[in-house]
Amino acid sequence: MDRSDRDHAASFDLLRNSNEQLLVPSPVLMEVDWLIRQRMHSGVLIALLDDIAAGAYQITDLLAEDYARIREITGRYADGGIGFVDAAVLAITERLNEPKLATLDRRHFAMMRPRHIAALELLPV
Repeated sequence: MDRSDRDHAASFDLLRNSNEQLLVPSPVLMEVDWLIRQRMHSGVLIALLDDIAAGAYQITDLLAEDYARIREITGRYADGGIGFVDAAVLAITERLNEPKLATLDRRHFAMMRPRHIAALELLPV
């Protein structure tokens, strides 16, 4: 969303060229809101919400069973700084049996080992 960000072009290309439904774990929206408020203006959030309402992104909520897995992940990786949002993203990714994850947080997601595959394919490359 921030054109001045060094990862903007790669992220934009990933979104523009994707032929898959783009899923956003609902806890990520809290981080996005915080980042927008810190670095940009409220119009950016409004544009994102418009995109969500138009179906550009599907929001994926946590299920009751995800919380036990989030607890496992945060406990296992507590020394690595893995918090609720990152653990929730991994829990949802596992539940959906998804091998790919779009993230700029390579440090945290490369550290974690998903249950369903040896390692996630982190995008953009």
